[in-house]
Amino acid sequence: MVQRTVGADPYFPANGDARYRVHRYELALDYRPGPNRLSGTARLNAIAGRAPLAEFLLNLADFKVGRVRVDGRASHYTHRGGRLRIRPAKPIRAGAAFTVEVHWSGNPKPVRSPWGGLGWEELEDGALVASQPVGAPSWYPCNDRPADKASYQLSITTPSAYSVVAGGRLLTRTTKASTTTWVYEQSAPTSSYLVGLSIGKYQTVLLGDPGLGGVPQAGHIPAHLLTPFSRDFARQPAMMELFEEVFGPYPFGEYAVVVTEEELDVPVEAQGLSLFGANHVDGGRGSERLVAHELAHQWFGNSVSIADWRHIWLNEGFAKYAEWLWSERSGGRSAQALAALAHRKLAGMPQDLQLADPGRKLMFDDRLYERGGLVLHAVRCALGDEAFFRMLRAWAALHRGGAVTTESFKRHVARYASDSLDDLFAAWLHETALPPLPSASGVVIPARPPYPPGASGG
Repeated sequence: MVQRTVGADPYFPANGDARYRVHRYELALDYRPGPNRLSGTARLNAIAGRAPLAEFLLNLADFKVGRVRVDGRASHYTHRGGRLRIRPAKPIRAGAAFTVEVHWSGNPKPVRSPWGGLGWEELEDGALVASQPVGAPSWYPCNDRPADKASYQLSITTPSAYSVVAGGRLLTRTTKASTTTWVYEQSAPTSSYLVGLSIGKYQTVLLGDPGLGGVPQAGHIPAHLLTPFSRDFARQPAMMELFEEVFGPYPFGEYAVVVTEEELDVPVEAQGLSLFGANHVDGGRGSERLVAHELAHQWFGNSVSIADWRHIWLNEGFAKYAEWLWSERSGGRSAQALAALAHRKLAGMPQDLQLADPGRKLMFDDRLYERGGLVLHAVRCALGDEAFFRMLRAWAALHRGGAVTTESFKRHVARYASDSLDDLFAAWLHETALPPLPSASGVVIPARPPYPPGASGG
């Protein structure tokens, strides 16, 4: 899908540069876990926007920058406050393709944010990356804005005792002396914060049998967690089957989950990859809704991304509703029951969240997730199941690999509605007061709804 150029992100104006876009990153990294030492070379293939570029910005945390070249020529640069300002030897013409090469090294650490450290996190024995929303510059130079999506090749060299897991297809694994180089390719358009990486001592298992045309699913886990993991993630292949049915074909080539030795507050989605903490594995499926939530993000948030962070409910509300759909299909509580539960929960909370533009402070508030799920349920009740699921599949298909906004979603839904939904969207998205609980208005939502067969959207 062709990406549109949009302006600076209002929540993070210092991140990203709208004057150009990157269509490919090639990262060659060397990481030593003991001293937590990272050195790397990044090659970016980019395209200038509608105006010539006398200078441009990349985001990169506090590393030592060794060399910067644009189109093979040494370029002047300054590096302060997480911003690498590059001035090419010759201005880049409007619309012209160009390449940038950056060498950097240092001790990676999370970047500071209102939610604590984000990005590269050193573990007791390894490392992981959890970048949402602005942690990607903690480990590589990037145009850090969610709408600037690119393909990636990652080459990571580590001591051979460690496994490297990244989103995408493993192309090669080459061992020389005491180190191993892992090369991954993610060909689908990927936002910078969604480039996932985990380095640790893992055992790899396959989840289910994908069969012909199925999605390969792998788990990478510490050996001592294999038994509880095999129960906690046993139904993930069934989730994949359901989500392909209701959202359309899985948008990437493969899906991996990693469980770290350490605890994580919440799981973290990346492109083709999700990261869970040891605390999410209990042998009793205690975190199964989170397994569904992270898988659903592969469609909503990763393949269909947001133009800027104001629209984050389009990621989290859709993934929340996927939890409810999985519960409904797998014999748990129905989406209607879970919607009622969420509504009661929200009714007892402050009514000061505007879903369509929550502000940076509230963009990860629990109310955004619950209210986002209720928006989807309200739309389902208004459209009826047949039109609702056609709408969802078409949304995922039309915007695969692209970036969307709340307004584009409202326009899309309108094409499937027999009556105007303006009042519904105004109440749920643009006002802070909690609307009444959505009801089926005479349409009975069955325990196993008639999801539309076939792969084509409406």
